[in-house]
Amino acid sequence: MTEDGDVREIAALLEDEYAHAILIHTSDRAMSADELSNACDASVSTIYRRIERLREHDLLAEQLQLDREGHHYRTYTARLQRIEIELEDGAFEMEVTYRPEDAADRFTDLFEGLR
Repeated sequence: MTEDGDVREIAALLEDEYAHAILIHTSDRAMSADELSNACDASVSTIYRRIERLREHDLLAEQLQLDREGHHYRTYTARLQRIEIELEDGAFEMEVTYRPEDAADRFTDLFEGLR
């Protein structure tokens, strides 16, 4: 069973226009905070605040990318596939279904854990 506060937090987060847009834009490809800032017409600081909130609820995955000059930056991909909320016996129950991670994502997470 899910705490009522969790249901409220996630519902409020999904109602937020920037969090909503971030999930939509990252549902088909990974995007950096700068790309999301342009796509969502929001400041980078606003995007980073929403990214943090989405990551707190495991709705957004983060990957480290390396460019040709040796610099690195992070990209983000929506993990959310489906949310079901039911009201049963006087309590909310929420089930979150996540997109499956691919092998490259798991390898990246493993590599970052070794650093």
